[in-house]
Amino acid sequence: MTIQDIITANYFTLKVPGDPTRTISTPFCCDLLSIAMSKAPADSAWVTVMGNRNTLAVASLADVACIVLAEDVQLNETDLTCAQEQGITVFETGMPVFDAAILIYKLGRP
Repeated sequence: MTIQDIITANYFTLKVPGDPTRTISTPFCCDLLSIAMSKAPADSAWVTVMGNRNTLAVASLADVACIVLAEDVQLNETDLTCAQEQGITVFETGMPVFDAAILIYKLGRP
């Protein structure tokens, strides 16, 4: 599954496109940045309610494929610009974290 697959499925609102060809290995749910920094699998779709500049830094360090901000959390315009500059794909959704992760999981399974 790729980021483009998530875009095409239209489950979430795309805020920053990043690299649509990037492969997604699995969803990862975590709202504690220190845990995400050490445990988020590379190429995962990180589903979280932490919408700030530090989230972008952790996403970059952990090399996640994208961030999905759940529960109607949004990045401010400055942070969206930062995500764009860093090539970090960002989605937003009103769904709970678990529900968003399940959709990503199901999309990646035949």
